[in-house]
Amino acid sequence: MDSQANGKPAGVLDNPVVGMAPWIIFSVLVGPGRFELSVVLALAVSVLLIVADRIVRRGGAPKLLQVAEVVFFAAMAAVGLVASAGTRRWLETYAGEVSNIALVLIAFGSMAVRMPFTLQYAREQVDRAHWQSPAFLRTNYVITGVWGLAFLVAAVAGAYGDLVLRDPDNLWTGWIIQIAAIVAAVRFTAWYPGVVRARVRREGETGQGA
Repeated sequence: MDSQANGKPAGVLDNPVVGMAPWIIFSVLVGPGRFELSVVLALAVSVLLIVADRIVRRGGAPKLLQVAEVVFFAAMAAVGLVASAGTRRWLETYAGEVSNIALVLIAFGSMAVRMPFTLQYAREQVDRAHWQSPAFLRTNYVITGVWGLAFLVAAVAGAYGDLVLRDPDNLWTGWIIQIAAIVAAVRFTAWYPGVVRARVRREGETGQGA
């Protein structure tokens, strides 16, 4: 395995959930009176992940998700610095939905160009010989799609709370539903590869038996 020789730090950085930490932090924290804190934390974690990745791997190009999150949160921070009071209130209310939709576009856009964003993380956890296997590629399409759906659920829930209920801090739409969607995606990411590996082993044993 290419990256596991670097030990436990590389193993942590290989996890796509860690790569999505800035989006999760921002999505959960942002709200009235919390825009500055949320965007600063998300941007800081984004930069930290790229720096840590380059140190652990001694170079190498940043991943698609890493580049996207640094650009997105740097832009949000820049807008926040020059925003009028009215624009800042808008950001405090709707920035969570904007970030969720951005990650939905990244997820499904990466799938459309045949490079689901989890693929770059997964390749660092398996031997190069498996990179083009149908099961490996299909697994990453599925996991990337699940993350896209999770953030779509979070975006819809947040928009409903903001636009319909007029309550950005509503317990259900602002917190419970969004956190539940993210937790479900995290658990699926941990569970699904094992299911695929077990299926491949069964199919291999069946083929050998035949």
